[in-house]
Amino acid sequence: MISVYPDPEALALAAAGLFAETAERVVAARGRCAILLAGGETPRRTYDLLAHEPLRKRVPWRQLHLFWGDERCVPSDDSRSNAGMACRTLLDRVAIPPGQIHPIDCDSNHQQAADRYEVLLQRFFAGDPPRFDLVLLGLGVDGHTASLFPESPVLDERERWTAVTRRPGEEIERITLTLPIINQAELIVFLVEGAGKATILHEVLEGESDPRQRPARMIRPGQGHLYWLVDRPAARLLRTA
Repeated sequence: MISVYPDPEALALAAAGLFAETAERVVAARGRCAILLAGGETPRRTYDLLAHEPLRKRVPWRQLHLFWGDERCVPSDDSRSNAGMACRTLLDRVAIPPGQIHPIDCDSNHQQAADRYEVLLQRFFAGDPPRFDLVLLGLGVDGHTASLFPESPVLDERERWTAVTRRPGEEIERITLTLPIINQAELIVFLVEGAGKATILHEVLEGESDPRQRPARMIRPGQGHLYWLVDRPAARLLRTA
């Protein structure tokens, strides 16, 4: 499903509303809700809206468990930290128990950190299908999502839930969730804004390129739903918009 909004503010409001609605519905049905957060700039305004009324009081924060799809291996107070951004924008402002916030801690050996995060996820989902209730994702201008980059060997991973990776030309390493765990989600939502994303959005949704060159095309939930929330500038090249 593709939904087009007139501007970034309308997009952020729709995304925040969907977050709140999903959390309410899942908690009412199962008592807890597992959400995978995105980093980058696009979700920042969504998080800010969730931290303020009227949405803040709608979300059952004490029944949420929050995880991250990927993280740069930088200190948490570094401006590039995905968890740091979410904490400053949202999590420090709402009544979610600290023990239910699960950032990727890659301060030490990065492979060991990836292993620890996989164990954490396995313990959380023990006895249940490893299925996030909601996954938020962004789209890079090269077609990557999370830290799943074009032609990366990580795209071939079928067993592990986490992996260490690196963006071409970038010195810092990253930890990312892999395609098998992301694609088991109940609902995956891409947030895409700005004219600068128009070409890649068109390629991902309507192009015929090898999915390994545009990894966002490899996000295909097997038993869940996939939504694209985009603003009008980003959607300007889409035939279906």
